[in-house]
Amino acid sequence: MESFLREFQAEAGRALIDREREVELALCCFVSGGNLLIEDTPGVGKTTLVKVMARLLGLDFKRVQFTNDLLPADILGSQVFDASRQSFSFHRGPIFAQLVLGDELNRASPRTQSAVLQAMDEHEVTIEGQTYALPEPFFFVGTQNPHEQIGTALLPESQVDRFLMRIALGSPERATQRKLLERHRNMTGGTTFDFHSLRVLATPEQLCEWQRKAAAVHVSEAVSEYILDLFEGARTRGWSLSPRAGLGLQRAGQARAFLNGREYVLPDDVQEVFLSVTTHRLAQFSRVPGDPREAATMARSLLDQTRSR
Repeated sequence: MESFLREFQAEAGRALIDREREVELALCCFVSGGNLLIEDTPGVGKTTLVKVMARLLGLDFKRVQFTNDLLPADILGSQVFDASRQSFSFHRGPIFAQLVLGDELNRASPRTQSAVLQAMDEHEVTIEGQTYALPEPFFFVGTQNPHEQIGTALLPESQVDRFLMRIALGSPERATQRKLLERHRNMTGGTTFDFHSLRVLATPEQLCEWQRKAAAVHVSEAVSEYILDLFEGARTRGWSLSPRAGLGLQRAGQARAFLNGREYVLPDDVQEVFLSVTTHRLAQFSRVPGDPREAATMARSLLDQTRSR
């Protein structure tokens, strides 16, 4: 799998410049079977990253642009009356895809945001008393703009906790910006990348198999105790992390070990994914609620002050 990871990063690099780590974390999240939150300012490539992941993994992809007037039925679907049959039929919404992008998630109303909670957690939706299974594999990726920007609101903790990992792309360095300018020089048709030019490197069936194999990666007692020590350290500081977060950290560590060709988890695997698994969950305890920068500092302090076994 290590050679596949390098090939995957190289192919993604045709659309995303100098984003190898973010691509690895996103793939790690998908192999873990979790949902992904991408938070950053507009224009840094959040949507591009999701489209690249969908293309390379061969996933059926749908995008929903979240706005303040979006309704739950616009996401889930609704019953529509068929005059010719004199009966109602269910028209499926965009949630019935393998990879669903909720773009600018924090611009919608709480009611609309909550429409995807069941899908994120149970991979099914209930509409008018009828439960519909979602395709497998199923992933929900939410992007959000910084909460201090106009028209945004903080996501509720119950929804934040359903995202296994959070990543931020950040503004590109000068060298990266130069590469971007050079790549788009003399290009016609604006700055839109042709995602169909990317090679499909995997299938949904392969991804499901990788999820099963990653879940079987060995976690030693020492690594389990290390995870427990990290969470105990958070509790002693008054930062309560959910059991779901602990399970997610273990799964993400297993996925990273699997992607790097190992059958066992190292403390390094836990450390590499720890900030992505915990930062968005710790943000509620920051002095300014929802501040990802302070939350990242809090997560780093836990890592620095907790020794691996």
